[in-house]
Amino acid sequence: MDPTKEDEASGKSSGDGDIASVMGFSGFGRKARTFDLDAIFEQTRRTAIERSQHVLEEREKEAQMEEEGESSKSVHIQINKDVAATSRKQESDSSSDSSSDSDSDSDSDSELIGPPVPSQRTAQEVADDDGDDDDDDDDGDDVEGTQDDSDDNPVKKIPATHEITLQHGTKTVSALGLDPSGARLVTGGYDFDVRFWDFAGMDQALQAFRSLQPCECHQIRSLQYSMTGDVILVVSGNAQAKVLDRDGFNVMECVKGDQYIVDMANTKGHTAMLNCGCWHPKIKEEFMTCSNDGTVRTWDLNSEKKHKSVFKPRSFQGKKVIPTCCTYSRDGKLVAAGCQDGTVQIWDRNLSVHTKFHCRQAHTPGSDISCLTFSYDGMTLATRGGDDTLKTWDIRKFAKPVAVATGLTNYFSMTDCCFSPDDKLLVTGTSVKKDEGQGKLVFFDRTSFQRLYEIEVTNASVVRCLWHPKLNQIMVGTGNGLAKIYYDPAKSHRGAKLCVVKSKRKEKQAELLTQDYIITPHALPMFREARQRSTRKQLEKDRLDPKKSHKPEPPVSGPGRGGRVAAHGGTLSSFIVKNIALDITDDSNPREAILRHAKDALEKPYWIAPAYKKTQPDPLFAEESDEDEEANKEPEWKKRKI
Repeated sequence: MDPTKEDEASGKSSGDGDIASVMGFSGFGRKARTFDLDAIFEQTRRTAIERSQHVLEEREKEAQMEEEGESSKSVHIQINKDVAATSRKQESDSSSDSSSDSDSDSDSDSELIGPPVPSQRTAQEVADDDGDDDDDDDDGDDVEGTQDDSDDNPVKKIPATHEITLQHGTKTVSALGLDPSGARLVTGGYDFDVRFWDFAGMDQALQAFRSLQPCECHQIRSLQYSMTGDVILVVSGNAQAKVLDRDGFNVMECVKGDQYIVDMANTKGHTAMLNCGCWHPKIKEEFMTCSNDGTVRTWDLNSEKKHKSVFKPRSFQGKKVIPTCCTYSRDGKLVAAGCQDGTVQIWDRNLSVHTKFHCRQAHTPGSDISCLTFSYDGMTLATRGGDDTLKTWDIRKFAKPVAVATGLTNYFSMTDCCFSPDDKLLVTGTSVKKDEGQGKLVFFDRTSFQRLYEIEVTNASVVRCLWHPKLNQIMVGTGNGLAKIYYDPAKSHRGAKLCVVKSKRKEKQAELLTQDYIITPHALPMFREARQRSTRKQLEKDRLDPKKSHKPEPPVSGPGRGGRVAAHGGTLSSFIVKNIALDITDDSNPREAILRHAKDALEKPYWIAPAYKKTQPDPLFAEESDEDEEANKEPEWKKRKI
């Protein structure tokens, strides 16, 4: 050391001693520990050399034991223990050597002044890593080794080791929707129902917590949560799309257009059945629908009175073409539509007149394109056609497809295809006729387009498929009313894993009351209900009451009253017919009828008062001649028929 510096240090120490003696205490606290860094580095180097020698010896022993066919796991453990003990011993020795110059009164490291002791973990970790590589080769249980194997083989990334089945109904599940967080699933089908499933709230019974029919008797064709997961777009077989909140309450309903206007761009909404719909991936208030009226319309959630913009697909001759599916690109800048004539037309979202990309013969003309989906990198477009094919397209070179897969039967206009979360696989479903095979979920490699894996789902068509990137689970909708969820406990997260571990809730037994009267023990007498000891008197009173005893009304005597008549009939018309219309005597000569009572009138004058008996003149009746009789005779056609 420089003598000048030694003099300064000695002067400083003497000065500190003088100050301490003047102020009356022995020192200025604890001393900072000093370390010889050169000695520490040299000790570390020696330790690394020794550990490397141990590792080499360990590898030689492993090779010998593998040749003999003996297990080497216990030897590895013992060697690791010896190495760890050696390193701990050397660390303790080095720490004791380095702390020899420190103050003997130091109690703990927390009271030290200055930086902590540099750890010797770097060399040890290197040696451990070298030794762990060999252990991984033998055991095969390490997660990193499994991950390396799965990177080489994409099939191992498919989460299909376990499955659960949700019973939506008996008809085709034509729509699936999963919110971005993966907490809730919605299913819709041909039975007009929309069912809500909550993974965190379900148990092993797997029952939906809500079921409703938002569009009355129209088939549900598409369901999708918005990018924030607070609302759901419902596209059905009618001309008006609906937006529901998370609990199923109506938020918005699109307006219906005027069907008598020729140019569909001049009306405010769709005029025919909807085919598909989706949300904008970046703007949470915007969504898109396509319809049989030949238009693709974008809507704003805050203005339901009119659409936002209109895209009109056109054929090669410039005629109207019906779009069967539509979607946004991943960045939301492009709008793509697949049409009934097999064409794929893509517009810039802000320029709705001319297409930016247009493929005239993407699929067989006349076959409905059932699905369009963009890859996560935004460069590849996958199309699922009604001509039993699956094709991928490069957006930058849209003239010809990159790859084509054939033999994928498709009977539905909403059969899905989707990319895996790592963008290396492409998934779609196949259709089958009733009792003629198994519907399959087919996995293709995106680059080579080889059929890597198949899952036989059920004995019905596979219509919808959805691979959620956050849950790493695959949702499938089938043609027999089932919604299946495939997952892997090691690779998947939450979702179906939450409900399969919950046991079924026990049904509560209904409690039956055996007593008719419940009397509280401390009730006052004035509030008690009087209990009848005998019912005889009450029955006698009820018998006298015509209302309680339901006494029938007595028969009517006399001419009748209150619209009721006597025994002549039940109605007034029958009474009139019986007593008036039919009670007619046929007196052809009224004179004879009067003279029939002349003798009785003379002998017993009842209608003449005694005061007029003597003065009453005798009646004289004219004699009737034969001519008068003939004149009084009526012809046959005038006689009354009875």
